[in-house]
Amino acid sequence: MQINISSMWYTLNIIIGSNSTPKPGISLQLSATTVSFQDCWRPFFQSVVSLTAITERLLCGSHFAARYFTSLQYFGFMSVLSAEFVDMTDLNTLVELRYLMLKGVELYRQPGLAIMFHNLTKLETLNLITCRILSLEEEMSRDLHSLRQMSVHIPEEFSVLESFPEPLTNLRYLLLYSFRLDCSCDNAWLIAWAERQPHVQVVFYHPGEADVTCKNENGIQNFARYSAANCSLDVGFVLFLCTSLGLLLFMLVVLLHQLAREYLLAFCHIIRGWLEEAVRRPNPRGRYLYDAFVSYSGRDERWVVEQLLPGLEQRGPPFLRLCLHSRDFQLGKDIVGNITDSLYGSRYTVCVVSHNYLRSNWCSLELRLATLRLLVEQRDILILVFLEDIPPRQLSSHHRLARLVKTRTYLDWPRDLAMQPAFWDRLWTKLVPPEPHPGQ
Repeated sequence: MQINISSMWYTLNIIIGSNSTPKPGISLQLSATTVSFQDCWRPFFQSVVSLTAITERLLCGSHFAARYFTSLQYFGFMSVLSAEFVDMTDLNTLVELRYLMLKGVELYRQPGLAIMFHNLTKLETLNLITCRILSLEEEMSRDLHSLRQMSVHIPEEFSVLESFPEPLTNLRYLLLYSFRLDCSCDNAWLIAWAERQPHVQVVFYHPGEADVTCKNENGIQNFARYSAANCSLDVGFVLFLCTSLGLLLFMLVVLLHQLAREYLLAFCHIIRGWLEEAVRRPNPRGRYLYDAFVSYSGRDERWVVEQLLPGLEQRGPPFLRLCLHSRDFQLGKDIVGNITDSLYGSRYTVCVVSHNYLRSNWCSLELRLATLRLLVEQRDILILVFLEDIPPRQLSSHHRLARLVKTRTYLDWPRDLAMQPAFWDRLWTKLVPPEPHPGQ
C-alpha cells in the first residue's frame, strides 16, 4: 500500500488515531516544510517499510521521527542545508534498513555523526548527496559490512581517511561525484587504493574535469601530481613508526627482563665461562673446582647424602669432589648465579631424575642450563641417573629431558643390592679425571 501526503510549503501535522495493525509493506511519501507526527507508538509506524520525506524537519514531538519506523527498509530524507538543526543520531536504530539516502543534511553539525551509521549491518546502499561533512572516518563505517553501493556528493572540500573503507568488505561500487578533495597527504592513499581494488568499481567524476583534483590555498590542483610531489615520504609517519618501534622494543626488553631474568642471567654466566675457557686452557685437573655438579630435588637429598656421596667421594684414589647446593653454594649469593658458577665450575653435571625432580622448577632450570652448556661445548658433560622408573607417557611432557633420553645413554639406580656395585663402578669411572700427560 502506498500513501502520498503533501502540504507543499506548510507544516504537515499527522495524527494516527487508530490502534489497528495494518499489513506490513506500507510505502509512505511525505512532502512539506515540516512534518510532525503524533502518537508515534501506534502500530501503523511498525508497518511502514519505505519512507520518503521531502522536508526540512521530520519530527515526532521534538525528536527525529525516523526512529519510530522500526521496520523501515528504505529511507530517503531530502532536506536543505539551511534547515533548522535536528539530531539524526537515531538513524542507528533502524536495524532493518537496506537503502538510505540523505540529501541536503549538514552532517558535520550532528553530535552523534561517528555512531549515526552504527548497527546498520543490513544496509546495502548509502547515498550522501549535497551533505556537508569534513571527513569520512573508519568509526562511521564500522558496522556497514553489507554495504555494496555508495555514492558521495560533497559540495565543499573534505578528507577521506585511509581507515574509512576497511570495514566495507562487500563494497562493489563507489561513486565520488562532483566532490573536491582537500589537498592533504591524508588523502594521498585514495587513488592508489582505488587502483588496488579489482572487485570495487571506483568512479571519480567532476563535471568539466578529466582528472581528480584537490583544493588548497594555491587553488585547484591535479591531485595525483600533488600527492607525488608532497606525499612520497611522510616524515610524520616515519617519526611515528620509529617512536612506536622504540617503545615496542623497550616494552619487550622490560617484559623479557621480568619473565626470563633468571634464564638471561644464567645464559650470560655460561657465555662468560665459555669465553674464559676459549681463551685459557689449563691442565684439566686445575680447570674445575668440582668433578661433578649434582642436580637433584630437595626431597631426594637423603639418597644423595646416604648413597651418592659415599659411593663417589669416599671411593678412590683418586677421590672425587661433588658440588651439592645444600653444602657448597656460597651464602648470600644469587641462587641463579650459584647454579651457573657451580655448573660451569664442574667437569660434569649429574642429574638425579625422579618424580620429585620433574615437579621442581629449580631442577628444570638446572637441566636447561646444563643442556645449554652441552650445546655450547659439544662435549659429553651431562649424565642422567634415573632414581625411579618413570613411564614414557609422563616423561613425554618434559620435552628437553625426553629428547636427552632418546639420544643419550643413562643410568638406572638398581634396587637389587647385588647390582649396585656395578652401578657405582660405571658412574665413578665416568667421572674420574683423566691422568695428566707427562710434562704437564
